[in-house]
Amino acid sequence: MPETVEYAVENRVATVTLNRPEKLNAITSQLQDELLAALREAAADPAVHVAVVCGAGRGFSAGYDLSGGVQIDGGVTGDRDWLERTLHGWLAIWDLRLAVVAKVHGVCLAGGTQLAAICDIGFVSEDCKVGTPQLPLGAGYVSAFWTWFVGPKKAKEIFFPTGTIISGREATEMGLFNRAVPAAELDEVVAAYAARVARTPKDILALQKQSINRTQELAGFRNAVLQGAEIDAIAHVSPSVRTINRYIAQNGLGEALRAFQAGELL
Repeated sequence: MPETVEYAVENRVATVTLNRPEKLNAITSQLQDELLAALREAAADPAVHVAVVCGAGRGFSAGYDLSGGVQIDGGVTGDRDWLERTLHGWLAIWDLRLAVVAKVHGVCLAGGTQLAAICDIGFVSEDCKVGTPQLPLGAGYVSAFWTWFVGPKKAKEIFFPTGTIISGREATEMGLFNRAVPAAELDEVVAAYAARVARTPKDILALQKQSINRTQELAGFRNAVLQGAEIDAIAHVSPSVRTINRYIAQNGLGEALRAFQAGELL
């Protein structure tokens, strides 16, 4: 039984819920693996035509679980391999022969925005806090996703200052999501859209997705996001990131966030 996601099916719609609410659904390798397993189950089920990915509790996802800092195993090469493994996990959603809709509320930060962006369609609450990593613990990994969807100028505007937070409405206007709606209407809007998609034959949905995605592949999408692994692996051995990781190890993630925001760290 999965420990970090919940899975349910009703009326041709599978709902996969990230279920670490006490951690704001922070992403671990286990959570990603269980999420992908649930989506593959939905893809293999002839009775499921579309999947909705959402988060339990107060938010969609606060990003990667960095409570222990960035752990580098095997040097830069080993780190790059681990980063690529995670990226290939997100690309598995891109390649899946199933329509996948992200329902985003509350908080969607850093790695959470990678997950939301890689889904085929994204609906977000207008007041959702959407943002970048809150500590400069890497570079290029998350921003590559944003750059593809919002463009290089906006990506630089958002990522050059560490910890930028914008609203779901602003993120939608930039192109990160399809539609922003009032928080009270999000469930209803997504359910209605998923029901419409579910009426389309599953094989036709898969072909539509494949055709549209191939236009992005021809433009370089896959290489664009994968190169973020090399950049991030280099960033992880930079002096500033080493300093922050030592601080986290000694004082905890919460104190590191406070100290950085107060200008006391770096």
